[in-house]
Amino acid sequence: MKRKSKKERQQLLLETIEENPFVTDEQLAAKFGVSVQTIRLDRMELSIPELRERIKDVAERNLENEVKSLPIDEVIGEIIDIELDKRAISIFDVKEEHVFQRNGIARGHHLFAQANSLCVAVIDDELALTVRANVVFIKSVRAGDRVVTKAIVRETNKEKNRTYVDVISTVNNEIVFKGEFEMYRTKGVGEKNENRN
Repeated sequence: MKRKSKKERQQLLLETIEENPFVTDEQLAAKFGVSVQTIRLDRMELSIPELRERIKDVAERNLENEVKSLPIDEVIGEIIDIELDKRAISIFDVKEEHVFQRNGIARGHHLFAQANSLCVAVIDDELALTVRANVVFIKSVRAGDRVVTKAIVRETNKEKNRTYVDVISTVNNEIVFKGEFEMYRTKGVGEKNENRN
C-alpha cells in the first residue's frame, strides 16, 4: 500500500477522529503506518487535543445536562455515552496508583466503583442508591489497561421504586468483570410526566 502524503494523512486523521473521538494515538499510528510521534505532531499541527481532552470535551457536552443522580465528576471513570434509564458506557484507565504494588493487579474496588457509579448515573432520578450488587471478577486487570464498562437497564419495578442494571466490563473486548445491580430510586420511570394515582 502506497504511503499517503502528509496532507492526505492529516485529512484522513481529522476524519477518523471526528468519526471516533476515542481513538488512541497508538491506534492511529497503526492505521496510517507511521510512528506515534508522527501522529502527535500531526495532531499538534491540526490543533486536535489529546485523547483525554477529547473524551472530557465530548463527555461535558453530552452529559452535563443528562446525569441527574450525581455530579459528573463523582463518576469513577469517564462516561462516553449515556441514555438515561436505558444504557451507559464509561472508560477507566488503570494507572499505577490503582494496582497492588507487589503484583501489579488492579484493586477490585476500582472496578466495582466504576460499575457502581455508572449504575447510579444511568438512573433518571435525582436520587439513586445501590440496594444490592451481585458481582464477579473474571480476569485480573493491570496498570495500563483500559476498562470499558457498559451498563444496561434490564427492568424497572415502579411499585418497589427499583431499577435492575446489568454491567459488563471489558479490556480489549475480553470480559473482566460482571455485575447485577439493584438500584433504589425515588420515582418510577416517567412519573414526573404522568399524573397517575
